[in-house]
Amino acid sequence: MKVKIDTKKKMHVITVEEAKLAANMTEDLKNMVLDYLNAPVKNVVINLGDVEELDEDSAQILLSVQETFYEANHSLVFCKLEPEVEKFLDENGLLELMNVTPTESEATDIVQMEEIERELL
Repeated sequence: MKVKIDTKKKMHVITVEEAKLAANMTEDLKNMVLDYLNAPVKNVVINLGDVEELDEDSAQILLSVQETFYEANHSLVFCKLEPEVEKFLDENGLLELMNVTPTESEATDIVQMEEIERELL
């Protein structure tokens, strides 16, 4: 699976460079992302702007990864969903469970706000 990783001060931005995200590819992505829970910078933004299609298994895997991050008090935000992917997630009742933003900039803002919230609590 092709991905691009950009490490910033408070987060890693992982851009998936695949048109179709199948379950086996999503498992690879999951394993890669979960490794960041042991890294100094633990927050992740996953840019899905190139993904035009995913299946329900892939969506469930992404949701479980997000839940793992939040249980560990770290952020994981998805951004730039294509309309077809967003519609698929919405029709399957998953979109409302996922932390999704329209742009990478907004995803970065969410991570920074959640970091501040965690520092205050």
